[in-house]
Parts: sequence; C-alpha cells; structure tokens
Amino acid sequence: MNDSQYNLLADELLLAVEEAIEDCGTDIDYEGVSGLLTLTFKNGTKIILNKQAPLHEIWVATKFNGHHFSYQEPQWIDKRGGDEFWAFLSAAVSKQADTEISLAAE
Repeated sequence: MNDSQYNLLADELLLAVEEAIEDCGTDIDYEGVSGLLTLTFKNGTKIILNKQAPLHEIWVATKFNGHHFSYQEPQWIDKRGGDEFWAFLSAAVSKQADTEISLAAE
C-alpha cells in the first residue's frame, strides 16, 4: 500500500466512524481534526482514534488500553489481538458508554 492509498482508506474509516456514532442513538460527542477523531462520553471518558501515516496504521486509545490497526484487505485488524476494527470499536464504545452499542460502516 502506498501513502495515497493509506490516506484514502484511513480518512474513509474515520468518516465512517463519525457517521456510525451519529447514527448509533447514544449521546456521544465527537470531533475530527486532521486525522484525529475524539469521542467523548457523558461520563467524561474519551476514545481517541488517530492516523499513524508513517506506519500506515490507525491507533485507538481507550480508557482501558491502546490498539494499533493495520489494513489487511478488506478490513482493519488489531495487530495485538487480531480483532476486526468495527467489532473492537463497538465493544470499546459500549464499555465506555455503559450501554450496548453496535457500530458498523454503512
């Protein structure tokens, strides 16, 4: 994957996360700026997603831990645990929002 392909895929992923949060029916604030997306929950905790362009990865920091995702066509996979991105993010958001939330790209 070259840098242009990575940037396109990573930007699409971050935009899809914003749209999924908007549509999830739970009050979660989000702010995206220059490859950094911050999700803020009612309890004050945050999940931060950011592009790591030199590594061609997406990093996700939650209240509990951090994970690095690399693109393995056709999905983003956690380099540590092997979890698929959307499954991981749904579990992390559910835990921090203290309610069951299922997120997916449309």
